Formats: sequence, structure tokens, C-alpha cells
Amino acid sequence: MRISDKVAIITGAASGIGRTTAILFAKEGGKVVVADQNEAGGDETVDLIRTDGGQAIFTRVNVTSATDIQGMVKTTIDTYGKLNILVNNAGIAIRLPVVDLPEEDWDRSIDVNLKGIYLGSKYAIPEMIKNDGGAIVNIASIYGLVGGRTRAAYAASKGGVVNLTRSIALDYALYKIRVNCICPGFVNTPLLQNILKTQEEYQALADLHPIGRLGEMLEIAHGVLYLASDESSFVTGIALPIDGGYTAG
Repeated sequence: MRISDKVAIITGAASGIGRTTAILFAKEGGKVVVADQNEAGGDETVDLIRTDGGQAIFTRVNVTSATDIQGMVKTTIDTYGKLNILVNNAGIAIRLPVVDLPEEDWDRSIDVNLKGIYLGSKYAIPEMIKNDGGAIVNIASIYGLVGGRTRAAYAASKGGVVNLTRSIALDYALYKIRVNCICPGFVNTPLLQNILKTQEEYQALADLHPIGRLGEMLEIAHGVLYLASDESSFVTGIALPIDGGYTAG
């Protein structure tokens, strides 16, 4: 198993890519802390893991709250005794051009998508240092690498994730802590399925990717697993597009 006996916190794990990643981590031997504001969804993720013989607990967390993040890390240490992996997956997407964007939506985007990663890293890294290293994987976006119409706050926050990832990687490399991020293209999540009303809308979005389709949640989860595992032991500070070629040209 690729992360046998390692302890991983995954934020935003009540649904979508976070849930898929949590389930994959547990199948690969990890002990998973499912962290989310959505208690019902988080409990469901834990049940799915335990039904399959894996180990997981749920903790309720608002990633913009330092108190909540500290509590999340404390719960992890109290339960499993260590912390090896942090996946900063929680995020929101507000789609408005800058003139139409309310200031509170700008603040919320930056708080959830960027400050959440700062706080998660701030309080996880000291525990990883105690354990002689670890891995942090941040979920950015293709819009952390390129601009996008009606995505002012989202692109700004995700661009920040990419460079925050690089900076933390440089600061803590000598502590054996690797920090990387993934930049997914459009992924076939339940949320996206609810947004796309017709097959034509689905195909138009798929056609933006040279591969000609949307990504699948498990494809992103496998990328996270690679960056979290010892297989990527010489990899730090990268932004890995998993985007069907979207950012290639």
C-alpha cells in the first residue's frame, strides 16, 4: 500500500474530489481525517471508508478559522498520534467579473481558497517537523495558471495558491516537508453536473480540453496520492496540471 500507516487530513472531504481522495487514501493504507463544514456529508465519507475496512474520523472545520484549524490538527494528533499528510482541498468558486463582484464575495474567495491553505499549513507543519517530515498537497486550478473570464476572485485566489505552494516548499524543504499543488481542469463532479443543464453544455466544456472530455474525480485523486506518497520523494514546489491539455496551448 502506497501510504500505509500514514495519517492524512483532507479538507473539503464531504463530497467531490475531497471524498474521492479520502476513499483512495484509505484503500492505500492511510488513516484519514475527513475535515469539512458539512457534517452529514463528512459522516457519509467516513462510513464509506469504514464499510470498506479503512480507518477514518470526521472533524467539523471552517478552514478560514484559525481556532477550527488548530482543533482539526489537535483532533488528528489526539486520535492517531501523528500527522504525515495534509491535503488542502476545500474551496469555493464564485464566477463574476471584477466590476460585478461584491467585496464580500472577493473576501470570501480569498479567505477560503487561499487563507485556508495558509492556516492549514501553519498549524500542520510543526506536527510534521516533530515526525521528521511530511507532505502537503494543495488543490489549485487551471485558473491558477491562466486567466479566465468571469473568474476574477477565483483566479486570483488560485494563482496565490500556486505561489504560496512554491514559497512554503522552499521554506521547509530542509525539514523534509514537501509541498506541491495540483491544477485540475474541469472535472466531472456532482456540483458541475448540477450546473450543466444540457448535453450541449457538457460537450462545449469538454471541447475546451484537447483530450476532448472532462476529467474524472479519481484521476485527480490519483495525482494527489502520488504527491502525498514517497513515490514523489524528490518532488517539491511544483504545480501539476491534470487538465486534459487545457493549459498546454
